[in-house]
Amino acid sequence: MGDVAAKIKIMPESIETDLAELKEKVKSAIPAGADLHGDIVEEPIAFGLKALIVTLIVNDEEGGTEPAEEAFAKVPGVENVQVLEAYRI
Repeated sequence: MGDVAAKIKIMPESIETDLAELKEKVKSAIPAGADLHGDIVEEPIAFGLKALIVTLIVNDEEGGTEPAEEAFAKVPGVENVQVLEAYRI
C-alpha cells in the first residue's frame, strides 16, 4: 500500500472565528498516521467568510481520511469538514 494526499476543507462556525487560532487547533488535532503537507491555506468563500484548506498525507487503507475528518469536526469553532480531493501519491 502507498500513501494518499487528501485535501480537506474546514468551514469555521462564523466570520468572527479567529482563523489563526483555529489553524493551531486544527494542527494539534491531526491524528497519528497523518502528516500535514504544506501550510493550511485560507480560501475566501463569501461575505468575508474564509474556509481552511488542509492537505494531509495518510496511509492508503480503508477509512484513510476518516480519523482526520472526525478529529477536525470535534475542534471548537469548526462548522463542518469536507474532503475535496484524495489521490494516491
